Amino acid sequence: MTQSREALTIMAESGPTFSKAGTLAVPRWAALLAAAVFVVSLVVTGVVVYSLTACPAAPGPAPGPGPAGGPPAGAAGQRAARDKTDVRLPRSVRPVSYEISLLPFIRGNFSFSGEVAIVLNVTEPTSNVTLHAHGLAVDEGSVALTLQDADASTGVPLGRQSRDPKRQFYVIRTRMQMKPGTYRIKLKFTGTLGDDLQGFYRSSYMERNETRWVAVTQFQSTDARRAFPCFDEPALKARFKLHLARPKDMTTVSNMPLQRASTAVAGVPGYVWDHYEESVPMSTYLVAFAVTDFESRRSPMRNGTFAVWTRREAVDQARYALDIGPRVLEYFEKYFNIKYPLPKMDMMALPDFAAGAMENWGLITYREIAMLYQEGVSMTSNKQQVATVVAHELAHQWFGNLVTPSWWSDLWLNEGFASYVEYLGVNAVEPSWLILDQFVVSEVQMVFGLDALQSSHPVSIEVGNPDEINEIFDRISYAKGASIIRMMDHFLTTRVFTAGLTQYLRARSYSSATQNNLWDALTAQAHRDQVLPDDVSVRDIMDTWTLQTGYPVITVTRSYASGSARLTQRRFVLREMNATTAQDPLWWVPVTFTTEAVRDFRTTRPSHWMRRERSLVIDAIGAEADQWVIFNVQETGFYRVNYDKTNWRLLGRALREPGSIAAANRAQLVDDALNLARGGHLDYGTALDVTRYLRYEKEYLPWKAALNALGYIDSMLVDSGHYDKFKAYVMSLLLPLYEDVGMQEQPGEPLLRVLTRVSLMSWACNFGHEDCVNKAYDMFSQWRRVSDPDKENPIPANLKPVVYCTALRKGGQAEWDFAWERYLRTNVGSEKDLLLNALGCSRETWILGRFLERAMSESSGIRKQDVPRVFSSVAGSVVGQPLTVQYLRAKWQRVVQYVGSSTFMINNLVRSTFKRINGKYELMDLKRFAEDNKRELGTATRQVMQSIEQAEANIEWMDRNFNTIVWWLGNATVST
Repeated sequence: MTQSREALTIMAESGPTFSKAGTLAVPRWAALLAAAVFVVSLVVTGVVVYSLTACPAAPGPAPGPGPAGGPPAGAAGQRAARDKTDVRLPRSVRPVSYEISLLPFIRGNFSFSGEVAIVLNVTEPTSNVTLHAHGLAVDEGSVALTLQDADASTGVPLGRQSRDPKRQFYVIRTRMQMKPGTYRIKLKFTGTLGDDLQGFYRSSYMERNETRWVAVTQFQSTDARRAFPCFDEPALKARFKLHLARPKDMTTVSNMPLQRASTAVAGVPGYVWDHYEESVPMSTYLVAFAVTDFESRRSPMRNGTFAVWTRREAVDQARYALDIGPRVLEYFEKYFNIKYPLPKMDMMALPDFAAGAMENWGLITYREIAMLYQEGVSMTSNKQQVATVVAHELAHQWFGNLVTPSWWSDLWLNEGFASYVEYLGVNAVEPSWLILDQFVVSEVQMVFGLDALQSSHPVSIEVGNPDEINEIFDRISYAKGASIIRMMDHFLTTRVFTAGLTQYLRARSYSSATQNNLWDALTAQAHRDQVLPDDVSVRDIMDTWTLQTGYPVITVTRSYASGSARLTQRRFVLREMNATTAQDPLWWVPVTFTTEAVRDFRTTRPSHWMRRERSLVIDAIGAEADQWVIFNVQETGFYRVNYDKTNWRLLGRALREPGSIAAANRAQLVDDALNLARGGHLDYGTALDVTRYLRYEKEYLPWKAALNALGYIDSMLVDSGHYDKFKAYVMSLLLPLYEDVGMQEQPGEPLLRVLTRVSLMSWACNFGHEDCVNKAYDMFSQWRRVSDPDKENPIPANLKPVVYCTALRKGGQAEWDFAWERYLRTNVGSEKDLLLNALGCSRETWILGRFLERAMSESSGIRKQDVPRVFSSVAGSVVGQPLTVQYLRAKWQRVVQYVGSSTFMINNLVRSTFKRINGKYELMDLKRFAEDNKRELGTATRQVMQSIEQAEANIEWMDRNFNTIVWWLGNATVST
């Protein structure tokens, strides 16, 4: 493979060429002198760049150095066409260490200059050094390559230098073949601090009517190459030593602590260098640095400090993150049985950040809403969000940072593990929230819908170009990854699972791994503890879950005479399937069950396995003919369960008996029933009969599952003439608990009761329930009447999303403009997010159209990172959804150019805009949109294909089920 990559690198050269001759032996003292000259020349280069292009007036973006020979500027120009080109670097050269100096002109023209010196290990003879560089202008004359030996360094004569824009390579040819050994390459470059939230980028915020600028990084997955030439693949770990220049009145932060005092930048008045300690070996995507004027708060941790950074006016909102951060970090040290390896941890809340957060080693970066919480202003759910995101990123310090996937195909090892153990971390610091119980509805059931599409993908999938890599940062990698890891935790037992994890992490520390390395470690532990038979490996089991798309539905058919049960498996899809064939996928399925006689909802270690078998017979399930049986205890297995009609009837009866079935399995039964019917595996009469019991339900998990599943029926019927029947039925289920929880919070209420109230009120007000709407509108009106609405808000924090949306739905321009002013003026990120979502609740199409236009304007006050939030909020209503579709179709090029190529933003835009389509003409328009823009879809390609499939499934659903459901609703009674 190395030789083939070597050949591809040479054959694909393009762009300008450069030649350099001569070989020179350099003594050690001369090398040191040359290094000093090199640093001075960097500064000179920076000054020249700055003086030629700096703006003496108010700062603003200026044309910076572009990628010579590369694609044109702009997101559309950066998207490469899809093909099978090998984008991997040659393996004949590997980095050992980097020394990087960067001089960003943050208050000038937003350019930066830099130099990098990389110690290389040449492992086999080669005639070129191939690095990644994207959007950088490399000074070809500065490139120097030397062979490092014991006493001196020997210059290596260089040949042509060229770019391969398609693969984002910078290729340096040598005139002589390099033999295996240690080399050092140095080069200078310039770049631009863009505003596309990628690489080394700029952001700004207002403080006391003054614009303040920051320069920060976001490198995952392939954007370190935008900041400095490097070997930008996760397995190519190296040590990093950073020198970062800044204005004297600002500060810098990076992965490691400062090594020595700041020194003046020669020739650049008012700038100083900050010099950082060398890092531990890590991947390029984990390198991070920031130049800001933020404030910090600190807390001690085991062998250093834990700090939070944010803009001055928001620093008090970081107290909660600072409180739980060190405790979660300590918990993970115990859980993984490995000490956190760095001497400090910094967490920084950024005004503009495309993702929710990023796990850079020792410097985690966040959106403000993901790290900041203001007591009395933010909702309790915001507090839970902060805790889970902080725990997620801290978990990455081991899973992802200490041990990194060898290639992005196993991204799920990073994200799936962090998405699972974040729940363990939060539970350790906030046990009263019962967050482990929430996993079923928040992760398992939420990802079931996506993974039931034919256009889904395995959690471990081959990816090549950056678009393909960025596409898999989705709920399959995160939530499905987390769900199958949770399943593994249960079938191995936690003791075996955690012991195997520790062995894996220790063996692969500061290195990279594949999922097979993990399977081997867990198998060894499972065999030692006799949890798995010697002829069964974890790989046997888990490959069926990681290498295959989708998941099974297990159909249980009981023999009521003999007491046995026959289990069959087939893939669950949302569209009707043809008959099962021999080519259909099969899984290793851990089988757990309990019965009415036993009611054991605690034992989650499987009693039986379906070993990639189409069917399995359990001779004795231990239930009488008139007793129910439930499979998949606590929904720990990643599969749905269907039953024969008799068992469904018995379960429906049991659901009406308080406490007879555990809450997680009540949630499972409702979710499974409605989605089995949606996919054509169960008749809707049986499925909707299961929901009748909800009028007696008091707990959050079953209600959350039910409302999520009923939400699909709502979205399909909302613009039909029979929607009144659906509203009447659901309100009959809601009212008993709605009246019980009320709209008034009680001191010390459990979190799950708070969340239940918000969910029920949201549905009741959306249905136009008079009591709910009037109370919500009155609360909003009281807020409008206070003397200073930016400082005094009488609306209880947890009711804000319902009250805001209801008032703007009922009101007109006056209410909308009031909320808009509050959005512009609030200093709390969670409040901004709530208001931004509520502003899309208006029923005035001209207001919604104006809102979409404001989202696309830099001067409006809506940040680019929040553009998907605007589209999602507008598309969430029957009034706004067609408006959003029309806007995105008509102005796709403008939208893409404005928001850039960020995977998170583009995918969220597409998903929220098209998810409700259920008409044939709308589908035709969507397909036409996909065809017209196929070359520019980039990272949104998979999401658009999934939207098309979802729309096709919606249309089939309407054809198959609409009349049946309308008939059932017309004849439904809740009485039992």
